[in-house]
Amino acid sequence: MRKISFRDDVLPLKNGLYRLALRITLNAAEAEDTVQDTLIRVWEHREEWEQIESIEAYAYTICRNIALDIAGKAGHGNVQFSTINLSADSQISNFNSQLLPDESQEKQERLSLVRKLMDTLPEVQRSIMELRDIEGKTYQEIANILQLSESQVKVYLHRARTSIRQQAEKIEKYGL
Repeated sequence: MRKISFRDDVLPLKNGLYRLALRITLNAAEAEDTVQDTLIRVWEHREEWEQIESIEAYAYTICRNIALDIAGKAGHGNVQFSTINLSADSQISNFNSQLLPDESQEKQERLSLVRKLMDTLPEVQRSIMELRDIEGKTYQEIANILQLSESQVKVYLHRARTSIRQQAEKIEKYGL
């Protein structure tokens, strides 16, 4: 195992941890507290870093658990995906500015629909889809973060994407 540095390996994770916490807690202040608590817990367990296979998965797991505890205490149900300002949105906006106005509007409507449909997914499927499609994590990293097997991650992701695709087709076809 390589030597893990808090400054070089853990601190760069804070933005991703914040997005995950914000997605779960729905509150910027609670998300900041969650990230701070996560970083503190990771630091407190620094003597165990040598046994940890992936410090990133370890930090994401701690962050997710803390955020779920906070969200559970606050009585949050499904979290609204559209409340988060993700860098992907700005990238999509930049891409859309190169499109014709009609195409841009249509892309924005589809993105909004996918966000709404993601909110209807079970928490595990929603988390996996977010980690894979938004955060760009590998199947193995997601499995480590959520403490699932890699095949379970693939199955949940397939089911989530299939569900969203079917619901989107139904809405586009019937306007429901």
